Amino acid sequence: MGARDRRAIVNVGIVTATFSPSRNGVATSTALFTEGLRRLGHRVHVFAPDHPAAVREGDVHRLPGLQLAATPDYPLLLPIGPMASRRLPLDHLDVLHTMHPFVAGYVAHAWARRLGVPLVFTAHTQYHAYVHYAPTPAGITAWATKRHVAAFARAADVVLVPGSAIVDVLRDYGYAGAIERMPNPVDLGRHAGSPDPDLRTRFGVPLDAPLLLYVGRMAAEKGLVRLLDAVADARRAEPRLHLMMVGDGPARAALAARDEPHVHWVGSVGHHEVANYVRTADLFVSASTTEVQPMTFLESLAGGTPVVAADSAAARELAGPGLTVCGPGTDALTAAILDALRAPDPAGRRRAARDAVRGFDVDVRAAALADVYGRALAHGPRRRRPLLPGAERSAA
Repeated sequence: MGARDRRAIVNVGIVTATFSPSRNGVATSTALFTEGLRRLGHRVHVFAPDHPAAVREGDVHRLPGLQLAATPDYPLLLPIGPMASRRLPLDHLDVLHTMHPFVAGYVAHAWARRLGVPLVFTAHTQYHAYVHYAPTPAGITAWATKRHVAAFARAADVVLVPGSAIVDVLRDYGYAGAIERMPNPVDLGRHAGSPDPDLRTRFGVPLDAPLLLYVGRMAAEKGLVRLLDAVADARRAEPRLHLMMVGDGPARAALAARDEPHVHWVGSVGHHEVANYVRTADLFVSASTTEVQPMTFLESLAGGTPVVAADSAAARELAGPGLTVCGPGTDALTAAILDALRAPDPAGRRRAARDAVRGFDVDVRAAALADVYGRALAHGPRRRRPLLPGAERSAA
């Protein structure tokens, strides 16, 4: 394919292992990029695993997936056979973009190879930090994961990362090629508005009580025991303090069993509802040390809610008037929470939080991603080989 005008309408195929109505950062980021690209006039086809709560959407193509009882909101994408691939609208795609280096990545790589179009890969996470979920020895799994992700990045035409932390991760994995930052988007308009007093009333939180918020997956790597301990300690100095825990996950039942009246277990909510919780809280809190650029940080700042976060690559990258970084220990988190609640000029801090993420607005980020596609098309795809012998036959 020869050089072309970057402003031309591009037909994009996004292959992802998670998409709306799943409630996680990659699904949200992908959905926002899709909306932004379409507003720019590009046609975007999304290929994602089927979901029991999915509704029919134009140009969103549901692929075979395995519904795991333990993680109902995370269907497992299955390999796609050649007959199924031929029934999909692939022939007019100009570029393939995948958010994952595993099954979804293999599918995107095979399709890009067959069509002769560029392949864009966004590395979203520290993959080795999640090997404890695999039913294999952690050491071997981490080694194999790093080797595979590096090989997949080398096979892509463009490698994107949401934050600088993933640059270091990919280098550690052995990938030495070019990497471009593509921060996650946030819809500033969706998060504008005033706090909702009815939300506090519904959970029995007094209107004048300091309210903390956590939104995210309830899992061990999120440091939630440390978070709950820090909030309990902070209540000794501020007895009116309340905490809302929004989300679900494997650790929720054990954590909720602590039976702390000041902690309100909200459960999963739709993405459109998150903004209401964010605007109503006084402070968003995170004890995770493995974050790379969580959507929850961006959404909180967009809603004008300051963030206190344990030291992580994502926290350091967003540190400023709206986001305070503290040490990873419980005492440090407790002190940072109390300092943030006592800080002067809360209205000014809310304005500073929103100002901090104006460059992440979805229309700004979508235009930057469209430019990446244009440059990839201008350069053309590399000659692509199978990632592993025979690995792509089922997806061709």
